[in-house]
Amino acid sequence: MRKTIAALLDFPAAFGAKAAGARAERVRSSPQFDGKVFRNTAPRVPMTASSMRTIFREMFFGEHRELRKPAHAVPLVTSAPVESAEGLHLTWYGHASTLVELDGARVLLDPVWSDRVSPAAFAGPRRLHEPPVPLSGLGRIDAVVISHDHYDHLDLATIRELVSSTRAPFLVPLGVGAHLERWRVPADRIVELDWHEEATVAGVRFVATPAQHFSGRGISNDSTLWTSWAMLGPAHRVFYSGDTGYFDGFAKIGAELGPFDAALIQIGAYAPQWPDIHMTPEEGVAAGLDVRAKLLVPVHWATFQLAMHPWGEPADRVWREAKAADLALAIPRPGERMDVAEPPAVDGWWQAL
Repeated sequence: MRKTIAALLDFPAAFGAKAAGARAERVRSSPQFDGKVFRNTAPRVPMTASSMRTIFREMFFGEHRELRKPAHAVPLVTSAPVESAEGLHLTWYGHASTLVELDGARVLLDPVWSDRVSPAAFAGPRRLHEPPVPLSGLGRIDAVVISHDHYDHLDLATIRELVSSTRAPFLVPLGVGAHLERWRVPADRIVELDWHEEATVAGVRFVATPAQHFSGRGISNDSTLWTSWAMLGPAHRVFYSGDTGYFDGFAKIGAELGPFDAALIQIGAYAPQWPDIHMTPEEGVAAGLDVRAKLLVPVHWATFQLAMHPWGEPADRVWREAKAADLALAIPRPGERMDVAEPPAVDGWWQAL
C-alpha cells in the first residue's frame, strides 16, 4: 500500500519540467532548436495511420507474440563489481544501463533500475529480468550520463536514489536539466550540454555528440535534446550511441574523436514503421565501423519489450553481421563485468532461452 501511494504521488513529477530562465535561453540559442522544437540533421519519417494500425495489430494480435519474451529466466551475473584503477571495463546491466570503468573513473550510463519504463509504476513495459545487482551495490560512481529523456533511459526513482547515495554529477543534453531540477537534483550537479560541447569530470573528457532520435515525457515531444556520447580517458576511449537511427554523423564522430576502444551501440527496438530513430542490428554494426570501434558491445535489448521483433533476434543478427564485417564483438550476460582488453568470446547464451 505504501509503495502504491508513493507511486501515485510521484506520477506528476515523472513527467519532468519544461526549461525556464537560463536553461530556456540555452535551449533557444542552440543550433539544433528551430524556435519550437529540437530537430535532427535530416527530417524524420512521419508515422502514418496505416503504420499505427499495423503496430497495434502486431502488438496485440500478432501470431508470434510469445517470441518477444524469453521462455526461460535470463542468466544474470549478480556479483558486485570490482573497482579497478586501470584499464577499461564494462558491465552491462540490461537495456542501455552500463557501468563504464574508464582509466579509474566510474561512469554510469542511462541507469534504469525501476520495474517499469513509464510515468506510472503500475503500467507500461515491465522488466523481463531483474536488475543483476541493486543500485546501491554498484560502488563509487563518478559521473552519471544520460542520452535523452525517454522513460527507458531517464528514470525518476533511479535518479532520486543516485542523488542521495552518490555525489556524482549528471551529464545531460540541453533541456533535460529542468527535469532533474524538479526532481531536486542540486543545480551544481547538473552539467547540461549541446551537441559538440564538452565537460571534463574525474579526468574523463565527455563530448556530447549528435544522434538521430526524438525526445519527450508528456504530450509534447522534442523540447529536450538527444545525444550520443564520446568518453575520452587518458588512455582509453568509449563511444555510446544512445538511441538513434543510422546517419552520416557516425563517420564524422569517428574521424574527429575515434578510434574507440569500445562502442556501446543500440541494436534493439527496431521496426519498419520507425526506420530512422532506432537502428537495426546491421545498422548498429555499420555505426560501429563508422566510429572506428575496436570492439562492439550491443545494448538496448533483452530487458524491455518495446517492439515487435523476437526477443533474441537482435543478438542473433548483430552476431552474424559483425562476423561478416570482421568487427570484434562481445555480448555479455547482464551483470557480467568485462575487461575490454580480453573480451569474452560470444557463446550464444541467449539462444537457449
